[in-house]
Amino acid sequence: MSTATPRGKRKEIVGVVIANQMEKTVTVKVARKMRHPMYRKVIERAKKYYAHDESNALEIGQKVRLMETRPLSKLKRWRVIEVLATNGQQPAMKDE
Repeated sequence: MSTATPRGKRKEIVGVVIANQMEKTVTVKVARKMRHPMYRKVIERAKKYYAHDESNALEIGQKVRLMETRPLSKLKRWRVIEVLATNGQQPAMKDE
């Protein structure tokens, strides 16, 4: 009787790697656009997230998708699940 119950949908966000000097951790900048409440101009707001990179292979400038996970350390609550683009280019086909 090992019927696994599906977990709830986890949040996913897309951002750009801005630092990778830590072991198995990358810093990802996630930008969003919002309209200023008074002046109505579209402005960009950004936030930094620490994400787990098991392969330790990500480089600065890569666009990645993060998924929310259990706390892995004091500040790390996201995991890298996919590399979307490498320095402005589409990733190569996966060998599976």
